[in-house]
Amino acid sequence: MALIEIKVPDVGNVSDIDVVDVLIKPGDVVALEQTIASLETDKASMDLPSSAAGTVQQIFIKPGDKVSEGTLIATVLASAEEAKPEQPAQQAAAPAVAKEDVPAASQPVAAATPAEKAPEPANQPIAAVPEPVQTQESDAAKKAHATPAVRLFARELGVDIHKIKNGSGRKGRILKDDVKNFVKQVMAEGVAQTGAGIPSIPTVDFSQFGEIEEQKLSKIKRLTGQNLSRVWLNLPMVTYHDEVDITEMEAFRNALNAEKSKDDVKITGLIFIIKALVAAMQQFPQFNASLSADGEKLIFKKYFNIGIAVDTPNGLVVPVLRNVNNKGVNELSAELAEKSSKARLGKLMPADMQGGCMTISSLGGIGGTAFTPIVNAPEVAILGVTRAKMQPVWNGKEFMPRLMLPLDLTYDHRVIDGAEGARFMAAVTQNLRDIRRLLL
Repeated sequence: MALIEIKVPDVGNVSDIDVVDVLIKPGDVVALEQTIASLETDKASMDLPSSAAGTVQQIFIKPGDKVSEGTLIATVLASAEEAKPEQPAQQAAAPAVAKEDVPAASQPVAAATPAEKAPEPANQPIAAVPEPVQTQESDAAKKAHATPAVRLFARELGVDIHKIKNGSGRKGRILKDDVKNFVKQVMAEGVAQTGAGIPSIPTVDFSQFGEIEEQKLSKIKRLTGQNLSRVWLNLPMVTYHDEVDITEMEAFRNALNAEKSKDDVKITGLIFIIKALVAAMQQFPQFNASLSADGEKLIFKKYFNIGIAVDTPNGLVVPVLRNVNNKGVNELSAELAEKSSKARLGKLMPADMQGGCMTISSLGGIGGTAFTPIVNAPEVAILGVTRAKMQPVWNGKEFMPRLMLPLDLTYDHRVIDGAEGARFMAAVTQNLRDIRRLLL
């Protein structure tokens, strides 16, 4: 017999993950890969699988706790042949699918429990407070006297911690209350640090007009809304609308799927859009870039990772397909199907939703003719896709029925001007109109 420790696996350098539910108790017999706890980050809910099989001896977490990589979850008494080393996060989650953002989630873990201790967002919009770079703090911020948990809390609220001059803790340590008070002070002054005062929306008692019901937003939706507000207030965004004839592309796609067996993963139109987008990004490098925090430099990326926005019952998640330029349509189809399944099951890990260069938001399965997607900062552009439909198109002699696909490109006008946006969209549509160009 061997006593095995079950710990939180690699979750992509994310700390303070909320424990939503613990699904085991001492004395329970667990199987390998059995879900033992439900966790929630600011981007997704996830099921934590057991890395060992045996009888649970002791549990070290409870709902409402916060955990990080390496946190001890439980100990399991297993026979020598059953004992095996803890598996990395990527393997543990393998049965379902790779990550990002992101379609639906039917998992029960998504709803935040009353015991959840995640910080509530401020009632006032705080997006106007400049957000420090999350992966690299400024030298001044590093000198601030605060714990890592308080620094993370400040980053979540978009607060530059070095602007908090005096902490109320022992020896001037900055506490969470100091961060909250700083935000309240900024809002009370009516002038955000970006220079614009944001008046609050008045509170209305809707019950005076009839029966109502209140439902608490999931953590994912709350923090997604917070991030979108920051982007909306800080980025000058422009949306360019166009449409492309995909009649030939669809004929080719249907021919490829007809050759597949019923058990093979089918190729969707989204896969060709991903390939066409990456080909255009290679032609226009400024679309595969990010603006530095000080707004003085443009950071060009040499890799091509595409985020796919996925709608789940708990909110929007964006799993990332990596190194798309080096993969074929069949490989991408299988990877997208796997990650979409993971998202719906709540099995995406934080690392599955990191490192995107550009995002695609597709409403094609629902409908619509056009929309304005919001840039997923620090990316500089996002491509929106709506439902294709047959339209009469004049070919110079007569009207012909053609399958037309609407596309919507939103970009950060600080990095991309109107002419560049139009040329980029022209390249994307040209690649979709004649997919043979993707071979060039």
